[in-house]
Amino acid sequence: MPRGQKSKLRAREKRRQARMETKDLGDAQAAASPTPTSGSTPPGSPTAGAGQSPQGAAATSSPVAGASHPRSKAHARRQAKQPRNSSQASIFSKPTPPDPLTKKAGVLMHFMLQKFKMQQPIRKIDMLKLVHKMFKAHFPEILKKATEHIELVFGLELKEVKPNGYSYTLVCKEDLAKDGVLGSTLEVPKNGLLMPLLGVIFLNGNSASEAEVWEFLNALGIYDGNTHIIFGEPRKFITEELVKEKYLVYCQIPDSDPPSYEFVWGPRAHAETTKMKVLEFVAKINSTVPSAFPFHYEEALRDEEERAKAMSAARARGAAKAIAHSRVPPSNPSSPQ
Repeated sequence: MPRGQKSKLRAREKRRQARMETKDLGDAQAAASPTPTSGSTPPGSPTAGAGQSPQGAAATSSPVAGASHPRSKAHARRQAKQPRNSSQASIFSKPTPPDPLTKKAGVLMHFMLQKFKMQQPIRKIDMLKLVHKMFKAHFPEILKKATEHIELVFGLELKEVKPNGYSYTLVCKEDLAKDGVLGSTLEVPKNGLLMPLLGVIFLNGNSASEAEVWEFLNALGIYDGNTHIIFGEPRKFITEELVKEKYLVYCQIPDSDPPSYEFVWGPRAHAETTKMKVLEFVAKINSTVPSAFPFHYEEALRDEEERAKAMSAARARGAAKAIAHSRVPPSNPSSPQ
């Protein structure tokens, strides 16, 4: 087989792998996301598209609202940088409808987050009423699903208020910093969305368009213009708070017409976490291992090697400076001039 044809086949295979890998994060997150409540637009709604405000809120006045795959030089640049997008396929396929227990876990999760926000105890009797007597036998499994998702996404864990098992509260995980390494000054529950967003950006070739980010957030039941119980106004949170904290960079794609915007990792994200740690987080959500994402696993390994080399070089420079400093004879002020 001619060399050029082999190269094309390899590139095609890489694109196929990348497409498969990037949809997993959205599917896994959406499977355990809370069922939208009043004030949330369901994913099937025509107003729940990427980058749109379901109720025509202030976000619609933004020049970037609704920006999606512009046909421009900028789009061509993104296509060249991310070969896997050549089909213009969505990064996340529509997730499979969750089973009844997962739906109940989503409802229970939303209930617990509401109680956390209101600083009220979470009573077992109220949770049992919420899941309905039909699912009473499955309550331990439903509670386990809900608490695991809250712990993973929001960095909160369920603790008994008293050792009788009838009243609980959500508290910040003690090892949260170890899990994500992000030493954020954000409130802990808000911090929870940061790792998934970094994962979306990484899985999209280290930059994600605004449409791709909103597609992911919509899968989680988070919509532009709809106030979220934890994150508040989502657009403000991702384009202002996370940008101000230097975890994200939100910028216009050069030469895009009409103007479109994208997200990339900010300097604090690069300093406080790594591609491998983000990939480990994505793998954990999908109940698998980082090597199950071969295309991105290779990139994360290269990033680890580059960081190790940079750290080694920095240590070598520091040691050389220390040696040079020790060889300089101390000045003696009492010696004759």
